[in-house]
Amino acid sequence: MFKPRDQAEAGIETGSVNGPARAAAQLTHSLILEDPGKLVIARFNSFAERYGQWRERISLHLSGIDFAPDLAEDIGSVRWFRGAGTMFGLAAVAALFWPDFAPVEAAAPMSVNDAQRDEFRSQMIMPLALGGDSGRHMAATSAVIPLQSAPERPQIELVATLGQGDSFARMLQRAGVGSSEANRVVSLISGAMPLSDIAAGTKVDMVLGRRVSPTQPRPLDSLSFRARFDLELALERRGGALALDPRPIRVDSTPLRIRGKVGASVYRSARGAGAPARAVQDYLRTLASQYDLDSALGPNDEFDMVVSYKRAATGEVETGQLLYAGVIRNGKPKTQLMRWGKDGQFFEASGVGEQRSGLLAPVPGRVTSSFGMRRHPILGYTRMHAGMDFKASYGTPIYAVSDGTVAFAGRHGGHGNFVKLNHGGGLGTGYAHMSRIAVNAGQRVRRGQVIGYVGSTGLSTGPHLHYEMYRGGKVVNPASVQFVTRATLSGKDLANFKAQLGRLLQVQPGAALASLAPPESDVDAPRREIERVDRPRMLR
Repeated sequence: MFKPRDQAEAGIETGSVNGPARAAAQLTHSLILEDPGKLVIARFNSFAERYGQWRERISLHLSGIDFAPDLAEDIGSVRWFRGAGTMFGLAAVAALFWPDFAPVEAAAPMSVNDAQRDEFRSQMIMPLALGGDSGRHMAATSAVIPLQSAPERPQIELVATLGQGDSFARMLQRAGVGSSEANRVVSLISGAMPLSDIAAGTKVDMVLGRRVSPTQPRPLDSLSFRARFDLELALERRGGALALDPRPIRVDSTPLRIRGKVGASVYRSARGAGAPARAVQDYLRTLASQYDLDSALGPNDEFDMVVSYKRAATGEVETGQLLYAGVIRNGKPKTQLMRWGKDGQFFEASGVGEQRSGLLAPVPGRVTSSFGMRRHPILGYTRMHAGMDFKASYGTPIYAVSDGTVAFAGRHGGHGNFVKLNHGGGLGTGYAHMSRIAVNAGQRVRRGQVIGYVGSTGLSTGPHLHYEMYRGGKVVNPASVQFVTRATLSGKDLANFKAQLGRLLQVQPGAALASLAPPESDVDAPRREIERVDRPRMLR
């Protein structure tokens, strides 16, 4: 019924188990009746199967690529250059990942501060080698055998310093001297000089001897210190008792005279000539009180100053205050000023004191109310304002505008705390509303001296200074008054002044810097002729 060709088209192989009959039967049955239970199942590959197929395709693709060709063949071809690039790329990657030969630093196991480090060191043997510089006291072990007695140093040399406000006895006791022996030292020194004259900061060299028992203080074997510029005191134990040995120091008090050309700057010229900075400043300040420095000093003039100067045989020098200030022009003295009197005021060679011109401002502040009629801020009506008001903060120092005497100091009605000064010649000044008064009635004050402090006492709306000036007992405008004060010497004072000035002018410049001649006791006596034979001869 079916031909082989038809069977082949139906997909039935000849000779198969399912023969043509089987295929025909199936075809007939499917054509006659449709199978209602027929299910169509779509087959999906698993992930493992898909991965295997993908891997196989990639492997086949890569197998066709030649990554590492033989570089000895086909030199210059595309295949050869691709292989060379691969080689150099792999070499570069290998170089990037090449390990470093530097040592690897490990982190500290723990953070140790100074206190912990000292604690560790105190438990090592290192403190024994370094003298126990850790400061820790470790408990003794059973291997330590205590000494019956430790030997002491036979002597202790030390230096003690006399502090500010300290006493000599307390200083000795702090150094280890017994109280009874310290009192003995104080009594010996006070017999040679007042203890109050010993300056604070004085260094005292001491030697303490061996003590009799561990419970007793060490005895004082010797003591020495510089008591004054011209005196050294020493104490030594002689025959079991302390004895004082004063050692005077030879001091030359020749004043130091310095002269030189003014040049472009008198300060630099004087400093270059060896004048102390303080003396140069005093020199300029003294000349400025008399003259205008711009006109008083020219570049061809000479400055001439004399300074108090002391030098000891031991090498120390002590520079004091300015004694003389002069200006030389064309070889002749143009200005001669010398310090004289207990106040240290400079006088001219004729005996006339330094000129004090003008007035100082009583406080560093601006004027807020001038002299004249004004409406009073508290009383509310217009009246005379007999002075000048200066703006200043609470507690600002108030200065005397010129030399004078305190005529009144105390409470004075609406002025509050009030000070009045008399300057001579019928002139006076008043200072009101002070918070505190710094002078007393009858006291002599200098120009620029603090006499009180700004406040707001009396009829005042705030801290300020009310400043008044009087002429013949009547108030005047302070801004209209300019006066000059000069002192004059006469009689015996003038004679002594000129004698002292003559002695200073006889001092040669630089004479105080010459070496000190040795005292007669230090000069060797003439040798006898026979003694010269023992001296070695110098070969030339």
